[in-house]
Amino acid sequence: MMTTKVILKNCAMMGRNPEEILKSANDTICKNNQAGMFVSVWTGIIEISTGKLSAANAGHEYPALKTGEGRFILFKDKHGLVLGAMDGVKHTQYELQLCPGDKLFLYTDGVPEATDAQNELFGTDRMIEALNRNAEAGPKEITENVRKAVDEFVQDAEQFDDLTMVCFEYKG
Repeated sequence: MMTTKVILKNCAMMGRNPEEILKSANDTICKNNQAGMFVSVWTGIIEISTGKLSAANAGHEYPALKTGEGRFILFKDKHGLVLGAMDGVKHTQYELQLCPGDKLFLYTDGVPEATDAQNELFGTDRMIEALNRNAEAGPKEITENVRKAVDEFVQDAEQFDDLTMVCFEYKG
């Protein structure tokens, strides 16, 4: 994971767009991947002055998006193959126009796959519900609300994956 992070950062620092970042990172990972490891990645670049977000998804969870006075919804972007699975894979880039007050929530699969004592998954429906409990809150409170909802759901059940979340609000 740490190697992938460094590769992605180096590709991004070269001024590439999300599609190019994922292609270059994938090709690099595939060259030295005797263990057959793979990683899901969502990458996005926002132009702060305009709110234009360019993004690409390599097998990662769908982002959740809240626009205007609305509620969070899953933004079902086009997924590409995870990085490291196969050399030469192309990932499709897309663009979103963010307006002041729009929020984007990204998370690892540990959030929807958190499991209770009966082996029931937390799921994306519960996650969206937790996001919308106070969708007007700031990003820190939003991630805390999701974490609290997951903790209440799983209670004392042992978990096998990390919970990683990030939320940001475009201020304009």
